[in-house]
Amino acid sequence: MSSLPLETDVLIVGAGPAGATTSLFLERQGVEHCVIDQSSFPRDKICGDALSGKVLDVLARLDPALVEEMEVMAQEFLPCYGITFVAPNGTELSIPFRTKIANRQTAAGFISPRLDFDAFMVSKIRPERLHTGCRMVAIRSANAQGPQGYHEVEVEQQGQRHTIRARYLLGCEGERSLVAKQLAGYVKQKEHYCAALRTYYTGITGSHPDNYIELHFLKDILPGYLWIFPLSNGRFNVGIGMASHQIARRKVNLKVAFDRAIEEIPALKERFRHAEALSPLQGWGLPLGSKRFPLSGDGFLLVGDAGSLIDPFTGEGIGNAMKAGYHAANYLALSLQKGRRDAQWLQGYDQLVYRDLGGELQIGKTLQRLTNYPRLFNLVVGKAARNTELKNLITSMFDDISLRNKLKNPLFYLRLLFNTRG
Repeated sequence: MSSLPLETDVLIVGAGPAGATTSLFLERQGVEHCVIDQSSFPRDKICGDALSGKVLDVLARLDPALVEEMEVMAQEFLPCYGITFVAPNGTELSIPFRTKIANRQTAAGFISPRLDFDAFMVSKIRPERLHTGCRMVAIRSANAQGPQGYHEVEVEQQGQRHTIRARYLLGCEGERSLVAKQLAGYVKQKEHYCAALRTYYTGITGSHPDNYIELHFLKDILPGYLWIFPLSNGRFNVGIGMASHQIARRKVNLKVAFDRAIEEIPALKERFRHAEALSPLQGWGLPLGSKRFPLSGDGFLLVGDAGSLIDPFTGEGIGNAMKAGYHAANYLALSLQKGRRDAQWLQGYDQLVYRDLGGELQIGKTLQRLTNYPRLFNLVVGKAARNTELKNLITSMFDDISLRNKLKNPLFYLRLLFNTRG
């Protein structure tokens, strides 16, 4: 392990998908940087473990060989070709994903434990850049302003305290980001937050032959869902999540709701009849992108969950984090060229991220609201399940953001109500 630097142009806090992606693209730009993480890899991270086409697209921009490498790692990465939505009334709608990433045929996505995926990403970081078992203790930003300013970051590694000066500080440490709290003034807002529980199972039956991920929208946990994601070696990532403000308002116990669902809902009860839990339910929080939070300020950027970029409807965070990491690296390289690190200039990063992801996050917010109306949600899923034209439209919406905007238009639902063909 190399020694910690006293100074660096960019200090990345967190080596998960957000931090690792940023580091890999900074490396390609030739930017001096340092990555710290309080954990040592491989390490587990509570998550749904789904890697969407966005993940593959970002990796292909970096190096198409990375996607090819994942394709042959069958024990770690299970190919996924679609998604199944189950409405509150039990109606199912299966949607295939696109299968062309970066102009080449490939799996539409993968499902991989974060234990494996994060270790895969970290293994691509230059060893001298990465410092694991290194915990950020404090941020002193008295000298953060001005073109020659810097942040002083106190870290602890192997019981020793060190101070690193960094011109730019990147918060990539997830939903409990100290950078977001201290520098961006982030305060948890339950109406833009989700609580979730996750465990691993074996022996679940009835999965789609093409490894579709499943979202079961149960009336007792709306807005939210129970998920079943297949993994390699006959394992499954299974969990439940719900909007935090509704949990508080309705006094929902997520563990009780999970147990009741797999024990009492006939379709799930049958599929879990011979299933065995491999681990206890574990909880974590998801800061949702249903509100635009500031992603930058004097000499700092927030990337991924630290910037509340999780899709409010699907819960996807990894792909969004990696896209933000791609933009962060490119914008930092330009910032260093221009000698700019002031808040006004760095807002250009916010604009890039929200131009790329903002439309999807807004649609996710609209769809999350749709689940507050179970009858309407049942109608949309039921019509699509019976109507080939509508099903094809929704399939296309996963590829084309302009088509997905139709879901934000109330006229779309009025037409569904009076469409007798479906």
